Amino acid sequence: RGSIPSVEKVQLLADYLGVTTSELLGEEPRASPGAIRISVLGTIPAGIPVEAVEDVLDWEEIPESWGSGGREYFGLRGKGDSMYPRYLEGDTVILRKQPTCDSGNDCAVLVNGDEATLKQVILRQDGSVELRPVNPAYPPRVYSPAEVERLPVHILGVVVELRRKIL
Repeated sequence: RGSIPSVEKVQLLADYLGVTTSELLGEEPRASPGAIRISVLGTIPAGIPVEAVEDVLDWEEIPESWGSGGREYFGLRGKGDSMYPRYLEGDTVILRKQPTCDSGNDCAVLVNGDEATLKQVILRQDGSVELRPVNPAYPPRVYSPAEVERLPVHILGVVVELRRKIL
């Protein structure tokens, strides 16, 4: 009859094999050589840094070279159809974590403390910000410079890659 190994024995075995205890126990996959693993999140609630979100749905690998210069990445699982047909429900978008973007970038944006939304960000000359869906069934939202500060409107990251699983 089997017994449950002690935490110390699990740690010793993990150290010997050069893996984390989570990897040893099958709790988190290990990255391939030359790659780094990033978490794919379902939601990003207000006030919680991306790296602290515990709503991890999956893991994706990105090239290790992407992380040069201290760049950080995260994934978001798409839901809803406001960005259809560019993004479909269930798609995974890979984002470079950054607080600013260029006008026209697709970004994860946190508005008024709600969960992150994926929209095309249009930066207007007067300082206002337009969050533009691709799907014409949804209207764009425009936030004045005062609303951007007061609500606030935060850029969480810029989309760098789309990953779609075909079943």
